[in-house]
Amino acid sequence: MGFAVLDQQPTSVAVRTFLGRAIGKAGAAPGHLITDQGKQFRDKAFGRWCDRRGIRQRFGAVGKYGSIAVIERLIQTINGECTRMLLVPYRREDFRRELSLFVTWYNHDRPSEALNGWTPDEVYHGLDPACLAPRFEPRRHWPRGSPCAAPRTTIRGRRGVRLGLAVSYVAGRKHLPIVKLQRAA
Repeated sequence: MGFAVLDQQPTSVAVRTFLGRAIGKAGAAPGHLITDQGKQFRDKAFGRWCDRRGIRQRFGAVGKYGSIAVIERLIQTINGECTRMLLVPYRREDFRRELSLFVTWYNHDRPSEALNGWTPDEVYHGLDPACLAPRFEPRRHWPRGSPCAAPRTTIRGRRGVRLGLAVSYVAGRKHLPIVKLQRAA
């Protein structure tokens, strides 16, 4: 996920510049780009830019809830879990830093329900998801073959293990928790 901080509504040039940097960083262009009907996306130069890169542009339906559901949900998450949790800095660089910390946490540490408990980084980089790793079982008499919460995984070690909850935060930001279960000493 990439982001940009702008002082005003982005122009077609600003969007193309941002997307060009994101494509360069990823090493590949997306096959499709679904946007709203903003004038920056309806610009003829923007359409030609997409065509030259083999990107098929599609517009969400005007006024129809859910037509650009993925990006709408992402914006809702950024608002609810980032910008409403902090005093937004006045300096653009400070705000960009806060968003960068959020993006890092979102991609690396926050499991996504839409991705079946995987993080975006686990999906993008083809990593083994933490949610499928063997789990601790604190109930001593829980039958080994009994089902656990989805996704189902095997039990790590012995049943009845005592656990502790370890909580840390990205750069000390309390709204960006990293929560881990670990064996208690």
